Amino acid sequence: MAQSAEFVIVGAGSGGSALAYRLAEAGREVLVIEHGGSDAGPFIQMPGALSYPMNMGIYDWGFQSEPEEHLGGRRLATPRGKVLGGSSSINGMVYVRGHARDFDHWEESGARGWGYADVLPYFKRMEHWHGGQSEWRGESGPLHVTRGPRANPLFDAFVAAGKAAGYPVTEDYNGAQQEGFGPMEATIWKGRRWSAANAYLRPAQKTGKLRIVRALARRVVFEGKRAVGVEVERKGRIEVIAAEREVVLAASSINTPKLLMLSGVGPAGHLREMGVEVLADRSGVGANLQDHLEIYMQFAAKEPVTLFKYWNLAGKAWVGAQWLLSKGGVGASNQFESCAFIRSEAGIDYPDIQYHFLPIAVRYDGKAVAEGHGFQAHVGPMRSKSRGTVRLRSGDPADTPVIKFNYMSHPDDWAEFRKCVRLTREIFAQAPMAAHVKHEIQPGAGVESDAQIDAFIREHAESAYHPCGTARMGAADDPGAVVDPEGRVIGVEGLRVADSSVFPRITNGNLNAPSIMVGEKMADHLLGKAPLARENLEPWMGPNWQVAQR
Repeated sequence: MAQSAEFVIVGAGSGGSALAYRLAEAGREVLVIEHGGSDAGPFIQMPGALSYPMNMGIYDWGFQSEPEEHLGGRRLATPRGKVLGGSSSINGMVYVRGHARDFDHWEESGARGWGYADVLPYFKRMEHWHGGQSEWRGESGPLHVTRGPRANPLFDAFVAAGKAAGYPVTEDYNGAQQEGFGPMEATIWKGRRWSAANAYLRPAQKTGKLRIVRALARRVVFEGKRAVGVEVERKGRIEVIAAEREVVLAASSINTPKLLMLSGVGPAGHLREMGVEVLADRSGVGANLQDHLEIYMQFAAKEPVTLFKYWNLAGKAWVGAQWLLSKGGVGASNQFESCAFIRSEAGIDYPDIQYHFLPIAVRYDGKAVAEGHGFQAHVGPMRSKSRGTVRLRSGDPADTPVIKFNYMSHPDDWAEFRKCVRLTREIFAQAPMAAHVKHEIQPGAGVESDAQIDAFIREHAESAYHPCGTARMGAADDPGAVVDPEGRVIGVEGLRVADSSVFPRITNGNLNAPSIMVGEKMADHLLGKAPLARENLEPWMGPNWQVAQR
């Protein structure tokens, strides 16, 4: 046994960092195992550089899906953070809690104590919101949440176009009313990425109760059915780090199920095939994989008001220098400063389409810009019915897992995406936005019929990088559940999960906020504390949702 602590957490990402902070704050000895290294340096800390870290092997695990049958056999990138802060150090910094109804659905599906009234106080505890006072928002938490300056006229034009199309405007989609067009929020503070490492890990280290060990977690070590530690590889040596009380996996919705399976917890047939001894036969491990897909609707701009003017060596140097000197300027924003959540049709009670608006027409990875000055909306459905799997490639912990999302495998996905395209065109045709539109770059004016739109989706849909659900939470007697509502892995002892793997169903919007919330709430379960008091605030719902789309 190389080292030991009361609690051993695998993964220094969103859930793991929040959990570590709360345990250390309570005086517990915590050891966090993280394979990645430092998050220092401008590529991570400068918000405007967000396209870089997710494409750098030093910060990203480099996963990709198997060829996706319904997307023309394409392999889609599946970035996951391999660095302090995990994916919160390489993501787009967008802050979305999810809709109240998402969490009510969690509870209805067996995650008792995870309804909206239960999780709202945890969202408030974690936040330091800079938008004024609100009974819906927190003001003293470790996670700074801010809004961009929206200095570019296109941000307000997008919101005005939504209003002109008949959609509501919301002042705070993370508060009472998610539905509508409005300003987007971000985990950015004083011009820097406010990752889980900045918000939680560093303050936890200052308590003297947290140690971080750089190592590759290979498997959970059991005595009988009780988890007693984690086998790791460090500097070429195999060691065991002992957990005096509990082991917690917070290694991402890709690596957490992989570690469970390598440790003998998972679908028995698959484990035997991989030469892994079965400790607990749990069919849900690695199942229920979900994600958000999106397309980029791109438009050429009439005037040179977009970020394209910085899309050259001199421009990028200027943005970088300005940020390094003052933590200000274009580089201090992720440039996702306005957004929308809308319903695709009448009879849907809460939004099922999300928009990120961006004042440049560019690929997410920053590798290719469209034709000169332009802008784009990232748009996609929120609640795809398609489900995928994470499986072992072999019994060797060094092997990458087999990731199959089965994107677009449900027929409803195609109908929902077509609506995304047509509703977006209608919004951009409204006067406030039409004044800026020269022409549609992609899909392009010739893409009109269902078959043409489907072909575009097949070729161009991209992941929004929101994988989740692979160790879903549910009732202890639910054969498909992996963890109970306190995060305990069913069928063994002393082992919990505290990351987006536990989501029964994907939430509306980006997943960093609900992943952190899971870490916050699981901390109280590990400490044996009574949960924070429920808050029964009633979220806004479209008054005529049964009969009208907007």
